[in-house]
Amino acid sequence: MPGDDAVPDGPLPDGPLPDGLTPDGATPDDGTTPDPSARSAAPAFATGRLLVVAFEGWNDAGEAASGVARSLVDTLSLEPVAELDGERYIDYQFNRPQVGYDDDGVRALVWPRIQLHATPASAATPDVGPVGGSPDVFVLLGAEPSRSWRGFAAEIVDLIDVHDVSAVVFLGAMLADVPHTRPISVFVSSDNEEVRGELSLERSTYEGPVGILSVLGDAVESAGVPTLSIWAQVPHYVHAAPSPKATLALIEKLDEVVGVSIPRGDLEAESAAWEQGIDALASDDDDMAGYIEQLEQARDTVDSPEASGEAIAEEFERYLRRNDGKGPDDPRMPPAP
Repeated sequence: MPGDDAVPDGPLPDGPLPDGLTPDGATPDDGTTPDPSARSAAPAFATGRLLVVAFEGWNDAGEAASGVARSLVDTLSLEPVAELDGERYIDYQFNRPQVGYDDDGVRALVWPRIQLHATPASAATPDVGPVGGSPDVFVLLGAEPSRSWRGFAAEIVDLIDVHDVSAVVFLGAMLADVPHTRPISVFVSSDNEEVRGELSLERSTYEGPVGILSVLGDAVESAGVPTLSIWAQVPHYVHAAPSPKATLALIEKLDEVVGVSIPRGDLEAESAAWEQGIDALASDDDDMAGYIEQLEQARDTVDSPEASGEAIAEEFERYLRRNDGKGPDDPRMPPAP
């Protein structure tokens, strides 16, 4: 399913977006590897205490957003400092508990959780600022809440106040009509005028149903804490598998925009293997290969220097004809966010 705050799965990738999001640049695919030991200079937006939010589920195509959040928790050695009440917010028929064995061989249930992570020092000393200009990072990670969204948002705003968080970044990934063979497109937007001015971002003009990230964003902004959203597009025809390429694209954009660096580890090799695996599947399926070729042509048309609004519109119309007129408002399309 497409991600929260994301555009509907539109028929033309990377073209004019129905919700007004503007591409902030796709992750380069030139084989270069940023130095994970060097943090980017953090903008004013992220020079205080930064909360990074990602939920598993509808907002997390290819497990890309939650993958970034887990990488932050592991890399920065963050620990749970607060846990939201699962009985109140999680639907266990949708997010079921898992049974398994722990390290001691004891069979036990593992319940879905939503936890706030931080360094113990950060949690214990909310009045201490970041060191060296880098943001002091908190991470909210877990199952997407299924109920009581207003109560959930109020509780998160309280935690933001308790821990003196000064800015929030929402991470998401949406399924879209994009080819796996091209760089992952990442979109950045903000509802905060000052943040848009500082980082040269666009404001989403989308109107319609939204998910929990929009609800949280509205509550946090209303509380006077600036926010921005970072979204990656994941090819919808590989929705069942994790997408390390999308995770890597989000990591690089998070580093670029707010100066939070995460070691890439094996992600680049895993991204290459992911792409090669899909290539192998497509080589045995003529229909899939033809569909991917159509997506590549549409993407290349939009990315070409000579692409004009008229050319993009013509490609859009050709795509609709190829797909029997099925557009983002067609009931056969996946639901909008």
